[in-house]
Amino acid sequence: MDDRLDALQRWLRDDLDMQCENLRPASADASFRRYFRVQCGQQSFVVMDAPPQQEPLQQFIAVDQALIRHGVHAPRIHARNERQGFLLLEDLGDELYLDYLPDRPKPLYNDALVALLKIQAATIADDNLELPSYDADRLGYEMDLFRDWYVARHLQQPMDRPQQQLWADTKQSLIDACVQQPQVWVHRDYHSRNLMVTKQNSPGVIDFQDMMIGPLAYDLASLFKDCYLRWPRDTQLDWLRVYMGGAAEQLPDVKLDFDNLVEWFDLTALQRHLKVLGIFCRLHYRDGKDRYLEDLPLVRSYVDEALDLYPQFDDFRMYFNMLNKLPDA
Repeated sequence: MDDRLDALQRWLRDDLDMQCENLRPASADASFRRYFRVQCGQQSFVVMDAPPQQEPLQQFIAVDQALIRHGVHAPRIHARNERQGFLLLEDLGDELYLDYLPDRPKPLYNDALVALLKIQAATIADDNLELPSYDADRLGYEMDLFRDWYVARHLQQPMDRPQQQLWADTKQSLIDACVQQPQVWVHRDYHSRNLMVTKQNSPGVIDFQDMMIGPLAYDLASLFKDCYLRWPRDTQLDWLRVYMGGAAEQLPDVKLDFDNLVEWFDLTALQRHLKVLGIFCRLHYRDGKDRYLEDLPLVRSYVDEALDLYPQFDDFRMYFNMLNKLPDA
């Protein structure tokens, strides 16, 4: 019996006086949140179910309102019940960037960069949203998911003492590369499964509640080194040049050098993908979300690409190559 689903339906019916039909799952993400699509007359809505103990709504609401203030197409909130953990949201549809990018990369990525620059520019313009810092401690904690869940749990190869030191040195180098960058609002999952193709003000942006202030290249790495689809290296760099052109106008106080931006992009992506290897394994082993293991090979290929480009990580590259040869890799 699904007590929360029953409570959600009572909220719609009794509190909002909505006679809704065809309540059905809309999407699922890597958290305790659930989303349902409901049809009420001629209008469709999405209802969020966020258990308050695990997923309090205050941050989602604050970030959602901030993004809308700055012209980003986040879903409007039509009704809320923070005590129970329910939101009635604008329905952004179900047309994921992931499904359209292979055929329409240029217009979709142009739109995504326009929205991203709005988010980054809001860092200075908005005094009403307080975001936590994506600082060295948080970056390091997240990277250790690679050690704990990918290496020790998934591959069953706990690090020995020399490997632990190698990991500590690698981790510190990547943290340094992140914290030295200009710090801006960072969505942290700005990729093809969280961007929606919408008829107006595309893209619709979802899954933004964990936004922080962090490295400028972080969302670029999420976008162009997407964990769910792959672009050639030259294409990645072409899109970084497009971003540079937009940033010159939208972020006039941020002075960017292309070579530095590429290095930030690569090393931030390396930090992110090592973390993601751990996250995907944790989702499988702890949370029972099996489909994420299917994405490990693509994420590993991004790690390989970055390690091959930067000789300072040669020792870690040899260690990572050894891990890749294990039977369960």
